[in-house]
Amino acid sequence: MDTARKSRPHSRSRGGVSGVLAAAGPLGKPLPLGIVVGAIAVAVLSAVSDSSTLFNLTSAAVAVVFMQSYGLITGRAGVISLCQLSFAAIGAWVVGWANTADVPGGLYVWLLLGGLAAVVAGLLIGLPALRLRGVNLAVATFAFAIALDVVFGGLNYPGQDSGDYVQRPDLFDTDQAYFVFCAIVAGLIFVGLYFLDRSRLGGALVEIRHSERAAAAHGISVTRGKLAAFALSAFVAGIGGGLMAGQLSVVSAANFSAIASVSMFAIALFVGTNNAEGAIAGGLLGAFMPVIIDSIGIPQDLAALLFGVGAVQVLRLGMSQTDLVRTQYRRKQAAKVPPIAAPPVSVFPRPKPVRQPRKGPPALEVRNLRVQFGNLVAVDDVNLVLPRGQIVGLVGPNGAGKSTLINTVTGFTSRYTGKVLLDGKGIDHLPAHQRARAGVRRSFQQLRVPTSISVGMFLQVAAGKTLTDRETDEQLRLFGLPPAATPMEAVDVATRRLLEVAGLAAGRPPVLLLDEPAAGHSSDETRLLVERITEIPERFDTSLLLVEHDIELVRATCDQVVVLDFGRVIASGPPARVLSDPAVIAAYLGDATH
Repeated sequence: MDTARKSRPHSRSRGGVSGVLAAAGPLGKPLPLGIVVGAIAVAVLSAVSDSSTLFNLTSAAVAVVFMQSYGLITGRAGVISLCQLSFAAIGAWVVGWANTADVPGGLYVWLLLGGLAAVVAGLLIGLPALRLRGVNLAVATFAFAIALDVVFGGLNYPGQDSGDYVQRPDLFDTDQAYFVFCAIVAGLIFVGLYFLDRSRLGGALVEIRHSERAAAAHGISVTRGKLAAFALSAFVAGIGGGLMAGQLSVVSAANFSAIASVSMFAIALFVGTNNAEGAIAGGLLGAFMPVIIDSIGIPQDLAALLFGVGAVQVLRLGMSQTDLVRTQYRRKQAAKVPPIAAPPVSVFPRPKPVRQPRKGPPALEVRNLRVQFGNLVAVDDVNLVLPRGQIVGLVGPNGAGKSTLINTVTGFTSRYTGKVLLDGKGIDHLPAHQRARAGVRRSFQQLRVPTSISVGMFLQVAAGKTLTDRETDEQLRLFGLPPAATPMEAVDVATRRLLEVAGLAAGRPPVLLLDEPAAGHSSDETRLLVERITEIPERFDTSLLLVEHDIELVRATCDQVVVLDFGRVIASGPPARVLSDPAVIAAYLGDATH
């Protein structure tokens, strides 16, 4: 007899959030409204401002572009870069050169050339920086900024000696019109970032920032992701440098010093320039704060110190000011939405389906696997077969070697002896992200789900492929999950675990390794998980290796069980026989004779 499952607690709100949280602009406002509001603000400011204010507004618009660059590299990908103004210097130099050389197309084309030249520099600094993290990466990018200061400090920018000033486009040759032009460029970048955030690349960048291991497990190349972030952010910074050259007519190395780059980084980190409102606030602060401080007689160095303190506070809290505001807003909106009923599940456990192994080589095979860390042998000559279309449980007491085995099979432990075969073919030479792309996907015992994206976006990232809206909605309904537009902040840990399983299954990998997916679930949630796991082989054509301490869950879902103890296989076979084996009972409960 089946009946509908009871609604989950109020904290696990469903439905109705999507209308308020789906959109992308500040605090969920839709993109068209943001464009209209921005256009009106620019039109009014350009009409009522005097020449001095127009200059500062133009500086703010250029600074917004710089902030968008920081939002790409640090805000989205989590990479510390202190050389963004160095990329801007390259863009400004190319614009100056194109102006003196009369390159056709005017500033419209020159800006793109400057951005592309900065991309080359971004890739050159990105490649050696890929192996660096945290402070080491910050030092490396700062060293590049200092080196470029030395290079450009000994050179005059094109047109600086001859007085050949950068020519603005005919439609935007006045100060008033050029402010509008800079605002339009910044707006176009905002639109581009809007669509980037909703693409698989945008989701990949966020996951790389959150957890590089989880990104690799989902088939994302961390190397390519970081290089893409360096390239895109350098392109935006290069365009910003070109805009500054058009504003000042001619620039010098002092406009793009390494110290200025660090100050802008502090502002960007403090306000959160991965958000549109943060980039605008950062641009306004960068342009107007020095003017305000100078007008009240406070030393300029003190302003940089204040932003530095703010950046340290962000590092302590783990999020910027705009991220904090957005998180609080979303949680308040989610709390107003009543919970909805989840899909029905059986009150009594359904009979476990009888799954026969399919023809062909095993979906996954491990031969004579041995993993040793110093004197510790974590996995000792393990052989394991995962037949096609079946679920195999991997059980054992804590410290038995289960996690090490999974890490080795999925490429996160590279030093081992033995063989790992997928569909009869060796994959030992493949790194983790390539094994995931080949079809060996996994979840993690410790939850690695980014909280700054939506439920639907994470489902796409975990699936490792583009899903249609219909496929996304069907998968979410199947697993009793909230609507695609719901932010991850609005769902609890158990829901996030279920979402990861749903996303991995949606990718239809040949092999899926689930590491304790029921951790933190209630009994109702576990029943739903059991039903969905038992459906995965037939519904998604996926074979499962299930690591789980819940023996009843293993008994209800698995066709075969393999038991590890001290890194060795001590039993394998049908669940009923294996789980009643005295050696297995002794491994779990201890030998009563000792």
